[in-house]
Amino acid sequence: MNSEIKERETTGSVQETDSRREFLTHVLTGTATATVLMVFGPGVSARHNYGYSEEKHEYAFVIDINKCIGCGNCVRACKRENSVPAGVFRTWVERYVVTEKGIYVDSPKGALEGFKEVNAKIRDEALVARSVPKMCNHCFNPPCVQVCPVGATFRTPDGFVLIDHEHCLGCAYCVQACPYGARFINPEKKVSDKCTWCYHRVKKGKLPACVVVCPQKARLFGDLKNPESEVTKIFKKDHWMTLRPEMHTDPYCFYIGLPREVR
Repeated sequence: MNSEIKERETTGSVQETDSRREFLTHVLTGTATATVLMVFGPGVSARHNYGYSEEKHEYAFVIDINKCIGCGNCVRACKRENSVPAGVFRTWVERYVVTEKGIYVDSPKGALEGFKEVNAKIRDEALVARSVPKMCNHCFNPPCVQVCPVGATFRTPDGFVLIDHEHCLGCAYCVQACPYGARFINPEKKVSDKCTWCYHRVKKGKLPACVVVCPQKARLFGDLKNPESEVTKIFKKDHWMTLRPEMHTDPYCFYIGLPREVR
């Protein structure tokens, strides 16, 4: 599967949707590998798998930029589900407004409260506007795993990059190694933290919290080993891209309609 990802990583982006002008308005106005013993999510041990078999799955995340309206539902849901402390984020949304003079980028409080309308001058000069959700990319070749001195960061057989908080030293090597800025030191626990794709939910047959609350279905999550999975079908038929392909991390977070300015 990974070889297929590498071959398709450089394909072109999706064509603009027919509702491009309406979408632009929404955005601008703001309406819109080491062995470890335990994995500690929200009180769930990696060995308590509820009959779940990691080897039978290969999960991936798809984000459709054409559908995201920057409402912040995903950020709020993540905060609640994972008890994420104030001031840090496991997932966040960035707004990109492209003008002839340059690119305006903002992400107030990670889009926790959505976005306010940009000022009139930027709005009048806007050529393209997009809301771009970001999070851990759960790479096939994660640099964060390579730099961890105690093996506290690791990748599971089903595609999750996780952190063993019992063994993490809080040294922040992995934070510095992540090319996507997805990791942080938890200010309360003093250990490395990041998005887990709600691993504790997936093992129980549930979707990540951010996927559940997205009103536009801009976030999709599924098993690539399941031919009926919506993600599998999208993966086969649509043109998708990944963030920073030049890093050769082979991320399992794929984007549809990713603007050139964001890559």
